[in-house]
Amino acid sequence: MAQLSDDCFAFGGTLLAIEDAAALMAAHVPPVRETEKVGLADTLGRVVAHDLRTKVSLPPFDNSAVDGYAVRHADLAADGETRFRIAGRMQAGSRTEASVGAGEAIRIFTGAPMPKGADTVFMQEDCRVDGETVIVPAGLQPGANRRLRGEDIAEGAVALPAGRRLGPQDVALAAAIGCTQIEVRRRPRVAVFSTGDEIVEPGKPLGASALYDANRYLLLALLREMGAEPHDLGILKDDPAELAPALAAAAEGHDLILTSGGVSTGDADHVKAAVEQVGKLVFWRLAIKPGRPVAMGVVRGTAFAGLPGNPVAVFVTFVHVARPLIQRLAGAEATPASALPVRAAFKYRKKKGRREYVRVGLRRGADGVIEAVKHPQDGAGVITSLTETDGLAELLEDRVEVEPGSTVGFLSYAALVG
Repeated sequence: MAQLSDDCFAFGGTLLAIEDAAALMAAHVPPVRETEKVGLADTLGRVVAHDLRTKVSLPPFDNSAVDGYAVRHADLAADGETRFRIAGRMQAGSRTEASVGAGEAIRIFTGAPMPKGADTVFMQEDCRVDGETVIVPAGLQPGANRRLRGEDIAEGAVALPAGRRLGPQDVALAAAIGCTQIEVRRRPRVAVFSTGDEIVEPGKPLGASALYDANRYLLLALLREMGAEPHDLGILKDDPAELAPALAAAAEGHDLILTSGGVSTGDADHVKAAVEQVGKLVFWRLAIKPGRPVAMGVVRGTAFAGLPGNPVAVFVTFVHVARPLIQRLAGAEATPASALPVRAAFKYRKKKGRREYVRVGLRRGADGVIEAVKHPQDGAGVITSLTETDGLAELLEDRVEVEPGSTVGFLSYAALVG
C-alpha cells in the first residue's frame, strides 16, 4: 500500500486550479506496488503492470483479405483484361502449400495463406470464371487485398504498455497474440463514507428534514466503473469526536479515503478539522463550480479526498479530483477527458477566474448541427439534472458568457467516468 508523508505536498494558495490540483497529486501520489497475474477472461478494467510484448507477429503469415484469386501482379496485362489458369485452391486454415507460376491463379479465401509467388488478390465479384480459367480486370494495384505478416503488430513489439487500463479491444489483442494471463496492478482500495446528521440510509424511516444518502451510492458506483475496489463505511454523523478516529481507522488497509459533505465552512462542517487532527490538509478549495469546497490531504499515510455534500457537486469534483487520483493509484495512464466543440443553444453568464460545468443535453438543430441545451435547473442538489442530460459544457476560467450560436466544449458522462 502506498504510504504518503504528511508534508509530501507543497501548496500555499487558497484557491487552486484543476490542473494544479492534478499536478500535485500526480507528483506525490505513487501507484500501488502490489501486482498479480490474472487470467485473460478476468482482465477487463485492470491496469497492465509491465509492458506486454508479443512473442508472435500478427498476422503470423501473409494472407488474403478477401475471397478471390491470388496472382502475380507482374503477369497482368498493361491494359485490358488478363486470363489466368486456375492452378489450385487455398482455404483459411489450410496446411497445403501452394505456389503460382507464370499465367496462373489460385482460388483463395479470406484468411488463407498467400501462395508462394503471389502478391495480389482480385475479389471474386470482380472476376469471371471460364471453365478452368479466370478473367480479371485491369487497374488493380500491386499488393491489393493482401495482409502482410506483422502488419498489425510485429514480433517483439509492445502490444499493451504498462499503465493501460484494459478495454475489450485490449483483451482481444492479448488473446490474438496468445496470452493467457496478464500481470496487472492490484485494484486501489478506497474507503467511502458520507457525513451529515441529516443523511439516512435508503430504506430506513425518513424523519423530518432528513435526506436519503445518494452521494455514497454515487461514489461506490463511480469507483466500480473505474475498476477500483470500494469499501462502504456507511454514514458518519457531524460529531467532531467521531470523525477523526473514523478517518484514522479508515486509513488502515486503504489507499484512499473518499468522503462527501462536511468540508465547507459551516458550523457543522467538521471533516476539514478532523483531517487536520489526524493528518494534514493539502488544499480544500478549487476554482470550480459546482464544487468549490474540495479537501485533499493525507491521513496516516493514506491519501484523502473530501468532496462537497450536494450530489451534482460530488459528481463534478469526483471526475476532476478523485478520478485522476484513482488513476494515479492504479498506475494507469493519465486520460483526461477532451471536450468536444458543440454549438450552444443557451445563454449563460459566469464569473471570471473559475471553471464552470453546466449540465446540458444534446440535440440536432434545424440545420443538422449538434447543439447543447442547458438543463433548466442549476442547483447542485438537483440529481435529475444529471439523469436528464448527456454531459457537461465546460466553460474555462477566462470566459464570462455564452451566447446562443457560440461554441462550448462538451464532455460526455461516458467520457468522464470511463
